[in-house]
Amino acid sequence: MKAIGFHKHLPITEADSLIDLELERPVAKGHDLLVEIKAVSVNPVDTKVRAKGTDEQEPKIIGYDAAGVVVEVGDHASLFSVGDEVYYAGAINRPGSNSEFQLVDERIVAKKPERLTFSEAAALPLTALTAYEALNDRMHITFDAKSNLKKTILIIGAAGGVGSIATQLANHAGLTVIGTASRPETIDWAKAHGAHHTINHHEDFREQLEQLGYSYVDYVFCLNATDQHFDAMVDVITPQGTICSIVETDQALNLSALQQKSATFAWEFMFTRSLFETPDMIRQHEILTRIATWLEEETLETTVTQTLIGLNAENLKEAHRLVESGKTIGKIVVEQH
Repeated sequence: MKAIGFHKHLPITEADSLIDLELERPVAKGHDLLVEIKAVSVNPVDTKVRAKGTDEQEPKIIGYDAAGVVVEVGDHASLFSVGDEVYYAGAINRPGSNSEFQLVDERIVAKKPERLTFSEAAALPLTALTAYEALNDRMHITFDAKSNLKKTILIIGAAGGVGSIATQLANHAGLTVIGTASRPETIDWAKAHGAHHTINHHEDFREQLEQLGYSYVDYVFCLNATDQHFDAMVDVITPQGTICSIVETDQALNLSALQQKSATFAWEFMFTRSLFETPDMIRQHEILTRIATWLEEETLETTVTQTLIGLNAENLKEAHRLVESGKTIGKIVVEQH
């Protein structure tokens, strides 16, 4: 089968940063499905895994979003049948979706929303899982709008991949959504996807929030530069509020600064369940199924903004370059054909 991978972790400008390969087609066993890949999308995690690490003896295949068709079912798999159209984000410790076929544990897979194309569906799994887990599992926000009346959430980086779905989910949960965005096009995108207000993440948070009539926010969801924004998040979080971040930091965070407020800081890493095969691993199947229902009902919408045709090294390099620019809005998808 055709695949795209690498042996050395290189800058995307290097010729061998991503290369076209020919590999043996895998076989589905146990809880695995073998999926014929129709479309993938590229996330910041793709670029980080590609850029950092030691040389690989075997070619490393990445890719953490996919939509496709089930072509084989393992002997312990029971949730899907051959021919099912599915979408998922995969596991960070297994070969990824940048290939013709991929093995994936059925417990982190769901049926693709019927009204979406493969490309539209491929834009969603990683970001939807990340946003949903952060809101519901880490910050314990329910999707009962009445219980969230008058509660506020600040989403730092509202126009990016995760931000584009987080604003929709938070709005659907009944929260007042304040997103950060700094350019006219990102402000418009954030507001179109559920942000009631926007503020500029390059300027003072408190001053801008007070201009909107808020002294504090109940929740903060950080999708950009945790260390850079930490002091501002501590300042604006309400007493007994919750901050959640998905962005790792090389700087030590002063968690003691949250003590007087009895505020909570939580990490969200979408791959935790699959990486450790936690007892609740099937929750990702359940979350993606719920997301699919909301997409079918048009409560949520896909966040794809650009599609490249042809799943090959050249197009994936371009997608990685665009993601690394830090100026992308929504999601970039690469179709198989």
